[in-house]
Amino acid sequence: MRFRSTNAPELMSSDTTVSFKDAVLSCLPNDGGLYVPDKVKDIRQFFLYMDEQTSFSDLVSTVAPSLLEGEFNPLSASRTTDSAFDFTPEIIRLDDDFSILNLYNGPTGLYKDFGIAFLAAVLDVLRKDHSPLLVLAAARGDTGISIARAFTGRKGINVVLVYPTGPVRGLDPAGFVPNGGNIIPIQIRGTFDDCQRLVNETIRDKSFSARYSITSANAINPGRLLPQVFYYLYAFTRIKKQLSGDLAFSVPCGNFGNFIAGLYAWKFGMPVNGFVAAMNANNALGGFFGGRDFVQGPPVKTNSPALDVSIPSNLSRLESFYREAPAVMRNIAYPASIGDDFVLKTIERVWKKYHLPVDPHTAVAFAAAEQTAADHAWKGHTHTIVLATGHYAKYADLIRKATGQTVTVPESFKSLRKKVDPIALIPPQLDAFENAIASCYSL
Repeated sequence: MRFRSTNAPELMSSDTTVSFKDAVLSCLPNDGGLYVPDKVKDIRQFFLYMDEQTSFSDLVSTVAPSLLEGEFNPLSASRTTDSAFDFTPEIIRLDDDFSILNLYNGPTGLYKDFGIAFLAAVLDVLRKDHSPLLVLAAARGDTGISIARAFTGRKGINVVLVYPTGPVRGLDPAGFVPNGGNIIPIQIRGTFDDCQRLVNETIRDKSFSARYSITSANAINPGRLLPQVFYYLYAFTRIKKQLSGDLAFSVPCGNFGNFIAGLYAWKFGMPVNGFVAAMNANNALGGFFGGRDFVQGPPVKTNSPALDVSIPSNLSRLESFYREAPAVMRNIAYPASIGDDFVLKTIERVWKKYHLPVDPHTAVAFAAAEQTAADHAWKGHTHTIVLATGHYAKYADLIRKATGQTVTVPESFKSLRKKVDPIALIPPQLDAFENAIASCYSL
């Protein structure tokens, strides 16, 4: 599979596209776009014959070499899968209309564990010469913890986590660079959007980026985004024999990486009839789905904070889908915006109906799925899989408020709440950020 920029013409010649390795290591094209597959490969011959007996590891080890033919052989795919995943998705059928896909079984209870763990493992494979690498990531909530867990101890790779204003939690100071580790947490006096901007600007500063061999662990990196396709395919193989009608997915959307991964799964041949873009009150791309140009709005704080994004980092990837087939996209992408009060009501309703605790991001997706099913008369002929992207125990207080139920918080999650001090606190400016990084290499 070759990759091109979202700013480049489609179906470019092979000498103007890049390999998977180059797309992962360089992360961002020079023209300001994001990397996307140049030609989409149909892999139905593999996963259509898989079923509920196929393990997640077997699916990944089979599908990855097909997608990345010439760069990933079955042996390296198996080795990467074994290194990345000691956890697996879980799909639960709730009734004729809904299932839930639990993606919180990784070490930090976050769906991002899947993409991050695969990227960390694949970078070890791609760096066959073990050359040093610096990985940047905009982080907030548990994203930084997930990245730190996946990369800690990987020789030759240092990781910079850039946080917005607010507490930094769950990191182990013993793993910080000044203490002999490979993790560099830096906090800025700004927003998460500022963090994403700094990561992009640093990667695009070619002299600085080349000096430290910089890439990113955010979803702007195709090596982080592509593995999220695998759990869509896994969900399909697990439930396909039970389907009697259409299939849809409802996806909590902030930066839209998970939504894009679902669209790629469809492009690769997964039979699906719709994707619900479940947004909270920020409704970041509501106007775009309505056919209007994207206009940045002020960020709104909600009880589903991972979706509080005003500039989705995957906007150009979504735009590329619409440029290729606008009529098709209008019939497969269904936007929905859910307010805070309705999130609480949904947590309560899902508990009462299914005896199932869900976190607020999953509640946004569940409410959006119900709303879309009602608006488009899906009931009875479309089965919707709701993506549960975070472990409910992380929002025990919110669940107790909504349902009156006390949720047991696993011991492993309690350590994720511990506050830690970053290595540096800086203004949201490129020179300050690069100076903070450089200072860690002079220790």
